Amino acid sequence: LLRRVPLFAGLSAVERAAALSLLEAGIHRYGRGEYLHRMGEPLNHFGLVLSGNVQVFTDDFEGNRMMMANVLPGETFGESLCYLEKPAAPVNILSPTESDVMWLRLTGIRAPGADPFAFSLFSRFTAMLAARALDMNERIQILSKMSLREKLCTFLSEWEKRSGKKTFTVPFDRATLAAYLAVNRTALSRELSAMQKEGLIEFYRSSFKILR
Repeated sequence: LLRRVPLFAGLSAVERAAALSLLEAGIHRYGRGEYLHRMGEPLNHFGLVLSGNVQVFTDDFEGNRMMMANVLPGETFGESLCYLEKPAAPVNILSPTESDVMWLRLTGIRAPGADPFAFSLFSRFTAMLAARALDMNERIQILSKMSLREKLCTFLSEWEKRSGKKTFTVPFDRATLAAYLAVNRTALSRELSAMQKEGLIEFYRSSFKILR
């Protein structure tokens, strides 16, 4: 799995071990529904999901949840907040299933000095930040749509493009998808059913097909 993570891709086994040491890697197992981090606390490390999945979200003053990311094995989270060293990170991080997370710190590579390996590792990390910015731009494209149907069409088109297949699976149940799109769950289910009746899509649970 580490070989597929951009931060470690292309490194030899010896180099990966050195990178994990520099990043002070530590693995922690979380139970279903357990919080990894709560809003308002500092986040001085970032995470790599090894198994299960992790959700990053915020709650407004009325308790409505806005999903920021649903993080799957091989994906990272919290990089920007860790890099910026915010004293109060404005997100909650939750494990909706049992999950294993590798926590990583930037202390050993933030001021690499004359060490070329630490410098190259920090360059890889900043490249990850740039890729995350592009991902957030895609999210903004979805949330900027005025209607629920437009949000769904944009979201499903993006996931079809990512998968490269006519039939694809998204890593969201209905509640999580509603939070990700910032819409009402009942309205989401109703709109999906309407789109299926109109012959625009086919779906079963988290599997979708866009009909042309």
